[in-house]
Amino acid sequence: MSEAIVTLDAVDKRFATGVQALAGTSLAVQPGEFVTLLGPSGCGKSTVLRLAAGLDSASAGRVDSPALRDGEARTAFVFQEPTLMPWASVFDNVWLPLRLAGTGRAEARERVLATLAAVCLADFANAFPGELSGGMKMRASIARALVTRPQLLLMDEPFAALDEITRQKLNADLLEAWRAQSLAVLFVTHSVYEAVFLSQRVLVMSARPGRVVAEVIIDTPPQRDAAFRTSAVYLEACASLARALAAAHTHPAAA
Repeated sequence: MSEAIVTLDAVDKRFATGVQALAGTSLAVQPGEFVTLLGPSGCGKSTVLRLAAGLDSASAGRVDSPALRDGEARTAFVFQEPTLMPWASVFDNVWLPLRLAGTGRAEARERVLATLAAVCLADFANAFPGELSGGMKMRASIARALVTRPQLLLMDEPFAALDEITRQKLNADLLEAWRAQSLAVLFVTHSVYEAVFLSQRVLVMSARPGRVVAEVIIDTPPQRDAAFRTSAVYLEACASLARALAAAHTHPAAA
């Protein structure tokens, strides 16, 4: 675990309201690995991401991540909502983290445009968020995260509100970006099918207070496309993960 880019070791999280979100949660994500957290609403998945991002602190246990080791922009966070500035162009929205780090517009131009091209938004650099579809807004949000070239990308159900066709396209685009940048991804979803398509490993969490109760290795080819979604290996992996999820919540103490 010492080589992991993210580590949670026996972490508890209790909020000021008295609600305990996590209890004895342990996990590790290796550099370049794609790991998904899967579990019911309210089980603490988003809390894990906030701890890893340094946006919150643990009540007990140890958390280690790039955001906690230094002040560099080595961690990026994509939320469920795109959270774009409506008054700014797509270019300026994506430029924002570089701008905050002191990089001028002209200096950032090539990197911003290359990142927009990578998420299929090259023709919309001068558009405003109000002119974009939901899927395009999420692409812009992902571009804003990727433009910093992070070591770690945290994603909190980024595709949950999108239609299935758009969601599947963005799943494929995300895998392309992950492979191209060799970054670690910690992804949250409620979808077994999305988890299997994207992940190398899926960590199943118990109901609140959350903890990791099962790990499922997705032993499938890294090059995944539309045909993969109808393959026997994909369907069996989905069935295996669904069984692990059901077992974890039927017999949580034994999981």
